[in-house]
Amino acid sequence: MQNINEDTITQAVIASLARCDRPRLRTIMTSLVQHLHAFARDVALTEDEWAQAIAFLTEVGHITDDKRQEFILLSDTLGLSMLVTTQNNVKPSNCTEATVFGPFFVEGSPVYQNGDDISNGAHGAPCYVSGQIRGVGGEPIPFAHLDVWQSDEDGFYDVQTPDASGETVMRARGRLTTDEHGRFHFRSILAEAYPIPHDGPVGRMLAATGRHPWRPAHLHFMIAAPGFETLVTHVFRNGDPYLDSDVVFGVRSTLIADWIEHAPGTAPDGTRFDAPWYSLDFDFVLNAGAA
Repeated sequence: MQNINEDTITQAVIASLARCDRPRLRTIMTSLVQHLHAFARDVALTEDEWAQAIAFLTEVGHITDDKRQEFILLSDTLGLSMLVTTQNNVKPSNCTEATVFGPFFVEGSPVYQNGDDISNGAHGAPCYVSGQIRGVGGEPIPFAHLDVWQSDEDGFYDVQTPDASGETVMRARGRLTTDEHGRFHFRSILAEAYPIPHDGPVGRMLAATGRHPWRPAHLHFMIAAPGFETLVTHVFRNGDPYLDSDVVFGVRSTLIADWIEHAPGTAPDGTRFDAPWYSLDFDFVLNAGAA
């Protein structure tokens, strides 16, 4: 490896991987080296620019903790998350499309029954959500598990607003199970647009490149059932001004739905709303395969 220069260093690094006994890792690392080196050559990367890049990534790591995942935000805003999601979720045309997972999913969400209010005090206009889970042939999928989560009307998820003791009170998220006909219904709050956290390095990157930090209003779903591929997706609120400029590139036209406004009255399950309320009805179609 003596006398390596800018023309020979790429092949030297690739050659150093020859003893890697994990073929997939060797493939990934080889391609990563080739593309990184090609990038540096293409833009004639300077030492100062590379130092700034390292400082940026270091800061992304420093701000990341169990409440905030800045690396996911970085991947999302560069479109990498959606690219990986898309190329790994090719499904029959009548299946519900997948979209990005996002950084605010939490394991161990509260378990609710159909008809319960999952908002748990989160701020927002009341909303009644219903739908059915089906297979590609139209067959209902009974007892499928749904994880649901969303922000409040101020644009914050529960993990972003801990209580005075620093603990997270889980709000506007929960786990439900479909009935024997694959149907579900619950109460929550109206989905609203919100900005991703932009007070850190990813936010500065967006500002420097003339981009906004906003996501269109949406409701997250993760749906799992034996014999079917797990679906991670959103349902987006029709008419939102950010549908065509989602900062994480997650919108799909098939995932846009109407939230219908109602005067005070009774929901389909008999729930009484004394103030104006909204309803969303959306069905999901899962692809057959391993859960």
